[in-house]
Amino acid sequence: MTDDADTWNRLVALLPEAEAREAGECWAVGEQEAALGLLVSGLVDHRVPIGETDRARISVLAEGWGERELLTPRILRCRGDGEPSPVRLSEQAEGHDGGTGDVLVPWIGCDRCGRVLTRRHTREPWGGLSFLAWSYVITSGAGGSVVREFPGDAVDAAFADLLAVCAPEDAFGM
Repeated sequence: MTDDADTWNRLVALLPEAEAREAGECWAVGEQEAALGLLVSGLVDHRVPIGETDRARISVLAEGWGERELLTPRILRCRGDGEPSPVRLSEQAEGHDGGTGDVLVPWIGCDRCGRVLTRRHTREPWGGLSFLAWSYVITSGAGGSVVREFPGDAVDAAFADLLAVCAPEDAFGM
């Protein structure tokens, strides 16, 4: 993904006109969180088929705007388009020890290359995970070794790197 706005415009265009306009207006006035909720609700309510890569892109947008945790159950309910896609959004909420007191939570996997985009969290004193990921890690598989790491403000770059590893750009509709 090169730009949230480009991705957003393509995804919102999948909605019926009235919903697309409402979500687009929210986005335009800086209410990205509300706009993402409207997008996902519209996709679910109207049973708009989307591909697994678009499902992952929506999750990445939601992560970037702090809405991933809230929207994930609905994103996972979006109707699939039946097209094969090597990228899949993980339903797994539990992570594994990252080796330095942190927790790596698998998030988006690529079946073609086996790599997984994970979120790196800290374990809070009460035992739960930090709300925000402090970095994004590409691993060689679920529980695999770290291939590349991105800072907490680089979710778009991490996702783009996962997509670029093993396929030409057009293979993922970019």
